[in-house]
Amino acid sequence: MRFGFVLPYGDARQTAELAALAEDSGWDGFFVWEPVWGIDAWVALTAAAMRTSRIRLGTMLTPLARRRPWDLAGQVATLDNLSGGRVILSVGMGAVHDGWKAFEQDEGRRIRAEKLDEGLDILAGLWSGEPFGYDGQHYTVRPTEFFVPPPPVQRPRVPIWVVGAWPRPKSMRRAARWDGWLPNYLPKDGSAGGVPPVEEVVRAVDWLRAERGSLDGYEIVMEGHTSTDDPGAAAAQVRPWAEAGVTWWLEANWGLAPEQIFEGSAARLAAGPPAEI
Repeated sequence: MRFGFVLPYGDARQTAELAALAEDSGWDGFFVWEPVWGIDAWVALTAAAMRTSRIRLGTMLTPLARRRPWDLAGQVATLDNLSGGRVILSVGMGAVHDGWKAFEQDEGRRIRAEKLDEGLDILAGLWSGEPFGYDGQHYTVRPTEFFVPPPPVQRPRVPIWVVGAWPRPKSMRRAARWDGWLPNYLPKDGSAGGVPPVEEVVRAVDWLRAERGSLDGYEIVMEGHTSTDDPGAAAAQVRPWAEAGVTWWLEANWGLAPEQIFEGSAARLAAGPPAEI
């Protein structure tokens, strides 16, 4: 299992400082939130790239359904080249909230799902480094040789982790097409969802293996919060997820008050990832 850290909020300078601390403290990845309006995630990650050399960098997560895919393709490829091939892109339809609706109308879940699928296809095509054309329901791309930028360092593409709602087959097939699953639990009985219980992750991992034929190179990503002060308890909390097939644990404490985020994040990072001791 590998271990990443999600910074709930912080400016570019804080992001760079905390990413460097994460690298020094043995973490494998550092992720930031991408808002509709706020601190630019890709500028912050660029600052982090300049202060680090090993740790993976990415968003948690990018609401691709509201982004222009070609804009995002350029940002991600630029950062991947700058960092020497260390970017991970996490995407989903996005959770509509007041900070979104203050600027943009919600087009509805169906439209966002369609745009997410088309956006993923366009990202992969543009990252080929060759002129690329696409004719979709929502996006049209005409092949052009006008200043085609260099492709990402990582081939065949930057790894893409996709939200999949378990046990919804259509949503899960979307996640299975790409490079990692970001779990969302959406029971068919209509009960409250969110983070899936361990036993549901086991079932989902079996489903993904059957759907893909193999999980070699595929990531199962779980997010949660563990103790800063008790390494043994932290490792014990993560162990069942590793046994269930989770390959990345993302440490995320979304409950920190704004004034606590930097110091609280620094303390958790310095304590090290919740690995076996």
